[in-house]
Amino acid sequence: MNTQEISDRIELKQLVDLFSNYSDTKENDKQVALFTENGVVNIINDGKVSFTLNGRKEIFNAFSSSMDEYSSVFHMSGQQTVDFIDETHANGVAYNYVVLVKTNEENKTVTTSEGVRYQDKYEKVNGKWLISERNSNFIWHTEDIK
Repeated sequence: MNTQEISDRIELKQLVDLFSNYSDTKENDKQVALFTENGVVNIINDGKVSFTLNGRKEIFNAFSSSMDEYSSVFHMSGQQTVDFIDETHANGVAYNYVVLVKTNEENKTVTTSEGVRYQDKYEKVNGKWLISERNSNFIWHTEDIK
């Protein structure tokens, strides 16, 4: 492994971690800037694509509205593997443990936990790695109401 590959791997890990951090702080403008202009997000439930978001504007609108009802959002990034295609393209797999907290209509706290496997395509644009496609595979989901 040469120094450029090591540097790229560190930047790609930072990219994936920043996605989670910005989700937790609801900084959707910063989160969406991690995608290429024409980035794609596929939301996958039960092994099937539920819906697709195309481009930063669609991604921003969906991400912004999807977290409004939650008082707390927590992502813990896990392992990440990366395969380089060439100097400006790579594929990766990253895991996340996600916890979402909200209050329901009966004034009870609802805590949702999810296991998410991201299958990503990355592109280096103007010397910076970005996500060009993210397949967000929601593998499992639990809910606790108190």
